[in-house]
Amino acid sequence: MPIDLEALFSLSPNPYIVLDRDLKIAWMNEAYLRATMRRREELVGQGVFQAFPSEPGSDSYEMMQASFARVLATGEKDELALIRYDIRGDDGTMERRYWSATHTPLAGPDGEVAFILQHTVDVTELHGLRKLRDEMHVMDQARAVQARNRDLAAESQRIRTMFDQAPGFVAIVEGPSHVFTIANNAYRRLIAQRDIVGKTVAESLPEVVDQGFVDLLDEVYRTGEPYIGRDVRVALASEETDQLEDRYLDFIYQPIFDEEGNVGQIFVQGQDVSEEVAALERQQLLIDELNHRVKNTLAIVQSLATQSFRDIETAGDARQIFDARLRALALAHDLLTERSWQPAELAATARATVTAAVGGAIERVTISGPKVLLAPHTSVSMALTLHELATNAVKYGALSDAKGRIALAWHLEVEGDLERLVIEWTERDGPPVGPPLRRGFGTRLVERSFVADKGLSVLDFAPGGLHCRISLVLPKTDEAEES
Repeated sequence: MPIDLEALFSLSPNPYIVLDRDLKIAWMNEAYLRATMRRREELVGQGVFQAFPSEPGSDSYEMMQASFARVLATGEKDELALIRYDIRGDDGTMERRYWSATHTPLAGPDGEVAFILQHTVDVTELHGLRKLRDEMHVMDQARAVQARNRDLAAESQRIRTMFDQAPGFVAIVEGPSHVFTIANNAYRRLIAQRDIVGKTVAESLPEVVDQGFVDLLDEVYRTGEPYIGRDVRVALASEETDQLEDRYLDFIYQPIFDEEGNVGQIFVQGQDVSEEVAALERQQLLIDELNHRVKNTLAIVQSLATQSFRDIETAGDARQIFDARLRALALAHDLLTERSWQPAELAATARATVTAAVGGAIERVTISGPKVLLAPHTSVSMALTLHELATNAVKYGALSDAKGRIALAWHLEVEGDLERLVIEWTERDGPPVGPPLRRGFGTRLVERSFVADKGLSVLDFAPGGLHCRISLVLPKTDEAEES
């Protein structure tokens, strides 16, 4: 059998009154009329502060006004453990009265607060006994609860303010259909200020459904595993044009578990990195343009060398040497281009350079050492140096016959707060070696390539095979990245 709630509240011995959003009296029960000594026709339609005047600025007025405001702002119940609110008696004089009041929000069809149900209890007599110890203790507790409630309300408001003003976007969705329960200012700006609270993600942001974001939320809700996205492209409606435009986001879908360990909500947090992505794209465009121009410059230099050496009868070997060094420079440039001119790995530079110089004989070269990153200018010097050593080995050293071998190895040595890189180039089992009759450009290049890095290169033309020891100080990581 259905219950008539209005009739039930009408018969309740406890006073009840219903106010609309403008704080006008919409309904009250008989107990309320008896407690306030008023008639129904006097009250319905009047503002509560007009029907029961209280001096603006007084404690009673401010406490009641603040309680109503909290209910309307938060949609949550608010309690006043003790409030003095005088009532006009039958003779027209004001009677001092004390009340305990509970204000409960009543939601309308749109989910917003439509009415406030006030339940009041006349505690005037209890207040009159406040000097008694037991009752005093009760009143102290009531005041403490009220103070704590005010502190909690103020703290909640501070937290909400920080939440709304956070620079990153934040939202919470609830349940398997992902209903928005809260979203901060940054999130609302991202989605063109659309009204989303109380609606599902699919309803609020239909354009993201086909982009797979609802599927991601479903997966997080199902598995309880967070999802992290980096530089993720998403097409969202623009606030200015209402047309879809691409944005790039860093974000996380973090599951929130209930007391039973099930996913109840998903915390959405992130930031719009569209400007950073655009800047990186512009930077990459400039790097590509730089690489293109450097390659063109190398091609022009090679063409000039070809024309310059063409009419010189003894220039054959010199031209080949020059071309080989130019190719080594181009190879080092290509390695740096692949890393967008960031520090390059020594192993990659060494293997590519030596392979280009010795060809199939690379099988007789062992290359080993820990991972080391070299600044761009050091990588170029290293490529030219290793090219000289490798081509010399092919012409005169260990790779000039079928038995010789080469070991290229490096290690790190700690010097205080610095690291020193030591590279050993060791040839063995090749033809006998002796010091060169003259010091050519290649020897000088090897010996002086790393002076700028506080380095030293030493060539030892031992009979058993050439040995070269290269030692240089490695810059700190941030210095290497800036080089």
